[in-house]
Amino acid sequence: MQIILCKSTHDVGRRAADIIEARLRQGPTVLGLATGGSPALTYQELIRRHREEGLSFSRVSAFTLDEYAGLPPAHVQSYYSTIRREFVDHVDMPLERLYTPQGDAADLNDEAARYDRAISAAGGVDVQVLGIGTNGHIGFNEPTSSLQSRTRVKMLASRTRADNARFFEDEAEDVPRLCLTQGLGTIGEARQVVLVALGSNKAAAVRAMVEGPISAFCPASALQLHPHATVVLDPAAAADLALADYYREAQELHEQLL
Repeated sequence: MQIILCKSTHDVGRRAADIIEARLRQGPTVLGLATGGSPALTYQELIRRHREEGLSFSRVSAFTLDEYAGLPPAHVQSYYSTIRREFVDHVDMPLERLYTPQGDAADLNDEAARYDRAISAAGGVDVQVLGIGTNGHIGFNEPTSSLQSRTRVKMLASRTRADNARFFEDEAEDVPRLCLTQGLGTIGEARQVVLVALGSNKAAAVRAMVEGPISAFCPASALQLHPHATVVLDPAAAADLALADYYREAQELHEQLL
């Protein structure tokens, strides 16, 4: 696991965008897209590079991490609508190559299995963008999720629903209780993972992910097993790391060798 300690939140977006751009320059790319507050600066930086520097997404396909159960794609708070609003509609990625779980499917279990197969059929994800929840979840894999889980139906924890209430006009009861989410096993098959975290409210989860034991109690800790995972942090999110000096020295040496 590579830890990148940034000087500012803006720098987090820039460093994460660097990783994504490097993969796009190699050819056709399958992206895994997370929603939420943490990746927003990364998407804003990618949009800027598209508009000002000509970075193209015309050869990109993308799979979102998750979707609320019961919300049709056109719902303003569906993750299909959200990722379009925050990213896809601002670049030249073909809309027909944006894939999300169908939250209003008649059979959610069948839809979860179909979505997992679709990711495999596309050749798998090249770069998966992730955030982290305050309880250590990635995607909607809440604590005690199986480390080998596949895309499936999950119940959202009360803490996650409270954290997401701000997107539903601060009315927690409006946040759906069920979701479809890529599993930890599915996420772990991405060739590269880029997790971004911002703010002091993520510091405890970041420390558990990076320096704690691999445990279903902190689902993000499964990334310790990933061969190519990069964690990009602002100062507040990195504040609880015991080995911050070591990560900083390793980062400086890596940059000198580039």
